[in-house]
Amino acid sequence: MATQAKRRRVSVSRQGTVAGYGMVARESVQPGELLFAVPRAALLSQHTCSIGGLLERERGALQSQSGWVPLLLALLHELQAPASPWSPYFALWPELGRLEHPMFWPEEERRRLLQGTGVPEAVEKDLANIRSEYYSIVLPFMEAHPDLFSPRVRSLELYRQLVALVMAYRIFIGTKNKTLRGISSVPSLNYIHGEALPKRDLIFLGLASEGPGPSFSLPPQNCLRMVATQLIPKGHEIFNTYGQMANWQLIHMYGFAEPYPDNTDDTADIQMVTVREAALQGTKVEAERLLLYERWDFLCKLEMVGEEGAFVIGREEVLTEEELTTTLKVLCMPAEEFREFKDQDGWGDNKREEDSLTITNIPKLKASWRQLLRDSVLLTLQTYATDLKSEQDLLSNEVYTRLSWREQQALQVRYGQKMILHQLLELTS
Repeated sequence: MATQAKRRRVSVSRQGTVAGYGMVARESVQPGELLFAVPRAALLSQHTCSIGGLLERERGALQSQSGWVPLLLALLHELQAPASPWSPYFALWPELGRLEHPMFWPEEERRRLLQGTGVPEAVEKDLANIRSEYYSIVLPFMEAHPDLFSPRVRSLELYRQLVALVMAYRIFIGTKNKTLRGISSVPSLNYIHGEALPKRDLIFLGLASEGPGPSFSLPPQNCLRMVATQLIPKGHEIFNTYGQMANWQLIHMYGFAEPYPDNTDDTADIQMVTVREAALQGTKVEAERLLLYERWDFLCKLEMVGEEGAFVIGREEVLTEEELTTTLKVLCMPAEEFREFKDQDGWGDNKREEDSLTITNIPKLKASWRQLLRDSVLLTLQTYATDLKSEQDLLSNEVYTRLSWREQQALQVRYGQKMILHQLLELTS
């Protein structure tokens, strides 16, 4: 069940690739040129696997927060099925025990290398959700069908490993036939590594928008076709973009980060409660603290802040401009003005151009706004285990090459975030 490929143009190689293997252009590839096609029958999904009928009948019992349980059960079954047509595909997978996603790092290493980045907290939520999903849905289903799932695949660790692979290599399929909608694992996609760069070397024909990831429609030829979107020179490795993602998202989902300053979509987060903490630092008496909490509760009512939310700062813009602008305004406005603002439910207040929270306009903000933002940045920087100077020392060529892969990737995440935060410090000084 091999995929159809234009082998004279591309090939899988261990030479000249970033991860030990990859797809390389044997000849120059022109924009719009077909690289390979994957027949529908080769897509591994809950619909095409040998227990597709059972998974469809039990669809209601297999619903979960992730929505991936049917595909993961299909993978678990086919992995140990003696005559699975996907056995050659599984043989080409990377060693599951060597996956580099942070969820497989020792907890101490994850916290030490990624403290302050938001990744440890995101991973802990993932692990809790995976564990809950496995024990409440997946394991009971496998135990109810012992003839379909051997004891060797009834493993939480294996389930975590498959979740990581699905995160990296799944696509969302949308077709006119609703019975084929869902998530699939695609042979040949495993050979193509990703970047967070805005350019895109490849695209599946029939691009649609369904679900949180790439989504593709089946062309009339009953297959998915991968085509180039730009010139790929001979000998170059072929990359597909993972989209506009910050480095912390890339390492969280895929186990790698772009080296600074390549990822122009990198961001740094300021936790919303950190801004509240910074504002509380400026209160002197209980009445002021009570008023500040009243302001915060009002911002929660306006859905501008939350206990677990974050303000997202990019290199060129504040991605949560409305939320951060409103928060600075409400927390800094005089008490009488706040009363009037609250009576109007926050509406009807015209936004002034000088209050715009673009990066270039930050130095022009009111002094009280700039001070609160600056104090929030300083508190955020305290959450990291090291300072910017320490990171810059590690990035020197001699030192950097001696770091492990995980240390290098985590360093790129931390450094990119700190550069954005230090830019904010300069703008608010």
